[in-house]
Amino acid sequence: MAKRIQHAFFAALLAGVIIAPIFGFQILRVGMQTTLQPDWPMIFWGMGLVFVFQLIRPSLLSLLAKRQQSFSLPRLNDKTRQVALFFIIIGALIWPFFSGRAEIDIATLVLIYVMLGLGLNIVVGFAGLLDLGFVGFYAVGAYTYALLYYWAGWGFWASLPAAGAMAALFGYLLGFPVLRLRGDYLAIVTLGFGEIIRLLLINLYPITGGPDGISGIPKPTVFGYVLARRAPEEQMTFHELMGWKFNNVDVIIYLYLLALILALITLFVSNRLIRMPIGRAWEALREDEIACRSLGLNPTGIKLSAFTIGAMFAGFGGAFFAARQGLVNPESFTFIESALILAIVVLGGMGSQLGVILAAILLTVVPEIARQFAEYRMLIFGLVMVVMMVWRPQGLLPVKRPHVELKA
Repeated sequence: MAKRIQHAFFAALLAGVIIAPIFGFQILRVGMQTTLQPDWPMIFWGMGLVFVFQLIRPSLLSLLAKRQQSFSLPRLNDKTRQVALFFIIIGALIWPFFSGRAEIDIATLVLIYVMLGLGLNIVVGFAGLLDLGFVGFYAVGAYTYALLYYWAGWGFWASLPAAGAMAALFGYLLGFPVLRLRGDYLAIVTLGFGEIIRLLLINLYPITGGPDGISGIPKPTVFGYVLARRAPEEQMTFHELMGWKFNNVDVIIYLYLLALILALITLFVSNRLIRMPIGRAWEALREDEIACRSLGLNPTGIKLSAFTIGAMFAGFGGAFFAARQGLVNPESFTFIESALILAIVVLGGMGSQLGVILAAILLTVVPEIARQFAEYRMLIFGLVMVVMMVWRPQGLLPVKRPHVELKA
């Protein structure tokens, strides 16, 4: 007990040293003079919380370990799982017609992160390749649609395949420099790739608009008819065709349904891929590259396929993001976005598709609900990730891989 108190005391002192310069001083300006006013209650409260936490930490860890062993999800057979998935999809299709505009808009953002999380799950979860620059492919897809509209007048449906193909091309090209890298070195190179894309978008001002980006990007049409209050000359809007009265909520609902369809397609395709030989090859590469090579598999092709397919889904998500926002600029594709997408994969469980969906919902909806804690968002976010790594390092819904156990 004495050793535990000593450890907690030194941890509290260290916390005070860290808290004091960040939260413990307020800058006051009176006239021409600027002074620092210490906030001692904040410092002592922080030190006290750290002291108490360090005292109860061993007991808390043992309790969490017992709970983790007893925590298990019920196993569902294939038929029950399909029926449950069917009702979930039907509920997701009906829900926006009985909800508010703000809730539908947040749900659309959730579905975008579901697409991005499922795409990164192929690279990180299935193939075991740590990618910290995934937002670069997201940016390529968004700017592909924006540039095709700005310079060639292409619509959303014509630009969507081009956005996926262009992002896949960038993923294929990125795969070549990182073929011999793994672990931290791979993460550093992919991080650099994401930053290079963002800086190119800023500096290529005559083409991309630089920091201002490209605005006025149109929303997706419905069978060629514009979903807006007024249509361009010699065209008809969708609500005029159907004889409906125009409502701005209709556009929000349409974008939500479109995002839901794209997310379901991403889920279906990725689910089929992991059951195919290419998915088994990804898992073999993740477990042991040397053993994978000894089985006659080509690690070069496996890595390139993972980067290419994962980047393609990010390109689709980027094109939809550009259509939803109507504006793209480099500030929408910073490293924070890559970290958030990676956190979705890690929090949900690497390789788990249902876990990625659940984590995308949590990490998108919870910050929107707790807007009063917006300035502490990243602090709370980091604390939650630390707790998760201690309590459940395999993720919220870890993937159950088929295995055979032999009795001794």
